[in-house]
Amino acid sequence: MQIPRDARPVELWARPEPVAIDLARTAIVVVDMQNAFMSPGGLFDESDLPIAGAQAVIAPSRRLLDGARAAGVAVVYLKMSYNADMSNAGGPDSPNWHKETGMVLMRNRPEAWGKFITEGTWDEQIVDELAPVDGEPVVRKQRYSGFAGTSLDHVLKTLGAKYLLFIGGATNICVGATLMDAFFLDYWPILVEDACYSQCPPVAVEGAIWNVENLYGWVTTIDGVLALVGEA
Repeated sequence: MQIPRDARPVELWARPEPVAIDLARTAIVVVDMQNAFMSPGGLFDESDLPIAGAQAVIAPSRRLLDGARAAGVAVVYLKMSYNADMSNAGGPDSPNWHKETGMVLMRNRPEAWGKFITEGTWDEQIVDELAPVDGEPVVRKQRYSGFAGTSLDHVLKTLGAKYLLFIGGATNICVGATLMDAFFLDYWPILVEDACYSQCPPVAVEGAIWNVENLYGWVTTIDGVLALVGEA
């Protein structure tokens, strides 16, 4: 088979086995790396949920993104972001209204309504250290999966992306749901496990990683990715 001249085929170290990808058709999907879940004064911090684990992945993730950008790998952002009038939250008839973590936290604290994970607020913004550079798409989402009711599939196809490297949080919730949907849409999903965070019990995170490794894709590390772009 003749390889297109602009293709950049590489073999990425991963579990359960190395995976052949094309850097020219690879995108990093940054999931919910926003103040709400990672920063002091954000939704989770104000709700007494731990953010230390999320903060611990900021610097390593920055290293990953810088190296990937230098190699010409596309970066796409997802962020949890409701409309100010909550018209896209689903309403009381929707399970999202009753189960989505941010929605539950806001409903339990009426004074927080519209202050957190809402369009235009500081809370919904990507953390400064990982902010998008000019031209990088930012897709708002209102469900755990970044594909549910959003333009993510169109954005990725416009970029020509086929191989998706997932970072962000939570490993077993929004990252896992988006990665699973990517598999169903015939993308090649790869979890960068040490660039992901979660506030959930370790057994839940371990189960999510097991699912990716054995059922939905591949699992790699920051150094595994950077080794391909000359940064590790």
